[in-house]
Amino acid sequence: MPFEPGQSGNPNGRPPGSRNKTTVAIEQLLEDAAETIARKAIELAKSGDTALIRLCLNRLSPPRRDRHIPFALPEIHTPADALDAVAAITNAVAAGELTPSEAASLSQLAANYAKAIEVVDLEERLCRLEEARANR
Repeated sequence: MPFEPGQSGNPNGRPPGSRNKTTVAIEQLLEDAAETIARKAIELAKSGDTALIRLCLNRLSPPRRDRHIPFALPEIHTPADALDAVAAITNAVAAGELTPSEAASLSQLAANYAKAIEVVDLEERLCRLEEARANR
Protein backbone atom coordinates (compact mmCIF):
# COMPACT_ATOMS: atom_id res chain seq x y z
CA MET A 1 0.00 0.00 0.00
CA PRO A 2 1.60 3.36 -1.03
CA PHE A 3 2.05 6.12 1.48
CA GLU A 4 -0.07 9.24 1.39
CA PRO A 5 1.70 12.27 -0.10
CA GLY A 6 3.63 14.05 2.65
CA GLN A 7 3.59 11.00 4.94
CA SER A 8 6.81 9.20 5.78
CA GLY A 9 7.05 5.43 5.88
CA ASN A 10 9.10 5.93 9.04
CA PRO A 11 7.67 8.91 10.94
CA ASN A 12 10.18 8.48 13.79
CA GLY A 13 13.12 8.72 11.39
CA ARG A 14 16.34 6.77 11.55
CA PRO A 15 17.06 5.40 15.05
CA PRO A 16 19.72 7.32 16.98
CA GLY A 17 23.14 5.73 16.68
CA SER A 18 22.28 3.63 13.63
CA ARG A 19 24.99 3.55 11.00
CA ASN A 20 25.20 2.97 7.27
CA LYS A 21 25.96 -0.69 6.54
CA THR A 22 28.60 0.16 3.93
CA THR A 23 30.41 2.49 6.32
CA VAL A 24 30.42 -0.16 9.04
CA ALA A 25 31.77 -2.78 6.60
CA ILE A 26 34.57 -0.49 5.36
CA GLU A 27 35.53 0.46 8.92
CA GLN A 28 35.71 -3.23 9.83
CA LEU A 29 37.96 -3.98 6.83
CA LEU A 30 40.26 -1.08 7.72
CA GLU A 31 40.32 -2.06 11.37
CA ASP A 32 41.33 -5.62 10.50
CA ALA A 33 44.20 -4.39 8.32
CA ALA A 34 45.12 -1.26 10.29
CA GLU A 35 48.48 -2.50 11.54
CA THR A 36 49.56 -3.72 8.09
CA ILE A 37 48.44 -0.47 6.45
CA ALA A 38 50.19 1.62 9.11
CA ARG A 39 53.47 -0.30 8.69
CA LYS A 40 53.33 0.08 4.89
CA ALA A 41 52.54 3.81 5.18
CA ILE A 42 55.51 4.31 7.50
CA GLU A 43 57.73 2.31 5.15
CA LEU A 44 56.67 4.44 2.15
CA ALA A 45 57.07 7.63 4.18
CA LYS A 46 60.63 6.60 5.10
CA SER A 47 61.37 6.05 1.42
CA GLY A 48 60.34 9.64 0.63
CA ASP A 49 56.60 9.59 -0.17
CA THR A 50 55.80 13.19 0.81
CA ALA A 51 52.04 12.62 1.10
CA LEU A 52 52.60 9.79 3.56
CA ILE A 53 55.26 11.76 5.41
CA ARG A 54 52.69 14.54 5.87
CA LEU A 55 50.04 12.01 6.96
CA CYS A 56 52.37 10.42 9.51
CA LEU A 57 53.47 13.78 10.91
CA ASN A 58 49.85 14.95 11.18
CA ARG A 59 49.03 11.83 13.19
CA LEU A 60 52.07 12.24 15.43
CA SER A 61 51.50 15.95 16.04
CA PRO A 62 47.96 17.01 15.11
CA PRO A 63 47.18 20.70 14.50
CA ARG A 64 47.18 22.73 17.68
CA ARG A 65 43.79 23.61 19.09
CA ASP A 66 42.87 26.76 20.95
CA ARG A 67 44.59 27.01 24.27
CA HIS A 68 44.64 29.31 27.25
CA ILE A 69 46.70 32.43 26.59
CA PRO A 70 48.48 33.59 29.75
CA PHE A 71 47.93 37.30 29.23
CA ALA A 72 46.50 39.88 31.62
CA LEU A 73 44.07 41.87 29.48
CA PRO A 74 43.44 45.31 31.00
CA GLU A 75 39.90 45.79 32.29
CA ILE A 76 37.48 47.35 29.84
CA HIS A 77 34.70 49.47 31.34
CA THR A 78 34.24 51.94 28.50
CA PRO A 79 34.83 51.77 24.76
CA ALA A 80 37.85 54.05 25.30
CA ASP A 81 39.38 51.39 27.60
CA ALA A 82 39.49 49.06 24.60
CA LEU A 83 42.25 51.27 23.20
CA ASP A 84 44.40 50.55 26.27
CA ALA A 85 43.67 46.84 25.88
CA VAL A 86 44.70 46.83 22.21
CA ALA A 87 47.85 48.80 23.07
CA ALA A 88 48.75 46.18 25.71
CA ILE A 89 48.12 43.41 23.18
CA THR A 90 50.29 45.16 20.58
CA ASN A 91 53.10 45.61 23.11
CA ALA A 92 52.87 41.91 24.03
CA VAL A 93 53.28 40.95 20.36
CA ALA A 94 56.26 43.28 20.04
CA ALA A 95 57.81 41.69 23.14
CA GLY A 96 57.22 38.18 21.80
CA GLU A 97 54.75 37.29 24.56
CA LEU A 98 51.86 36.74 22.13
CA THR A 99 51.75 35.44 18.58
CA PRO A 100 50.09 37.62 15.95
CA SER A 101 47.15 35.18 15.71
CA GLU A 102 46.70 35.19 19.50
CA ALA A 103 46.80 38.99 19.40
CA ALA A 104 44.19 39.06 16.64
CA SER A 105 41.87 36.88 18.73
CA LEU A 106 42.35 39.01 21.83
CA SER A 107 41.92 42.24 19.85
CA GLN A 108 38.66 40.93 18.41
CA LEU A 109 37.53 40.02 21.92
CA ALA A 110 38.31 43.54 23.15
CA ALA A 111 36.52 45.08 20.15
CA ASN A 112 33.43 42.93 20.69
CA TYR A 113 33.36 43.79 24.38
CA ALA A 114 33.70 47.50 23.62
CA LYS A 115 30.89 47.24 21.06
CA ALA A 116 28.68 45.53 23.64
CA ILE A 117 29.38 48.38 26.08
CA GLU A 118 28.47 50.91 23.37
CA VAL A 119 25.19 49.13 22.64
CA VAL A 120 24.23 48.98 26.33
CA ASP A 121 25.20 52.64 26.79
CA LEU A 122 23.16 53.65 23.74
CA GLU A 123 20.16 51.68 25.02
CA GLU A 124 20.39 53.35 28.43
CA ARG A 125 20.67 56.83 26.87
CA LEU A 126 17.71 56.13 24.60
CA CYS A 127 15.60 54.98 27.55
CA ARG A 128 16.48 58.14 29.51
CA LEU A 129 15.57 60.33 26.52
CA GLU A 130 12.26 58.52 26.02
CA GLU A 131 11.49 58.79 29.72
CA ALA A 132 12.33 62.51 29.76
CA ARG A 133 10.13 63.06 26.74
CA ALA A 134 7.26 61.13 28.31
CA ASN A 135 7.52 63.23 31.51
CA ARG A 136 7.12 66.52 29.63
